[in-house]
Amino acid sequence: MTDSSFRPERTYRPSRWRHIENVAMSTLTRAGLVPHSYLLTTRGRRTGKIRRNPVLIVDLHGKRWLVAPYGSVGWVHNARAAREVELSRRRDTRRYSIRELSAEEAGPVLQRYIELASATLRYFEARRNDPVERFVAEAGHHPVFELLPPT
Repeated sequence: MTDSSFRPERTYRPSRWRHIENVAMSTLTRAGLVPHSYLLTTRGRRTGKIRRNPVLIVDLHGKRWLVAPYGSVGWVHNARAAREVELSRRRDTRRYSIRELSAEEAGPVLQRYIELASATLRYFEARRNDPVERFVAEAGHHPVFELLPPT
């Protein structure tokens, strides 16, 4: 599913600074101070440990979508393995089943995502005003999940 010609401006690499940034964003997100953001909770697929990451949820066409702008990072692997996630904001926590989208389905969601989260634009080849086809073309590098009621 990966294309060797895909060359975003930056590749996500965990670092001490990124960890500090995630802790700060998690605190702000938990308090409900960051628009569209939630605290994502997954269980480690190998360790069983609880993992939390701030994420941005896209509301589009009456549905809710979870986007992985940095690619198949740890929480993506954990979510795929569990087929469910938990999202928290303020004092509200909800569990969701997830369905990973095809590239064609993910394109419009990714296009909307970069409108909401412009700081992640450097991890995309497509640009803000590009047609949806550009986002479809790189959807394999940015997993998108539909959030569904738990089964």
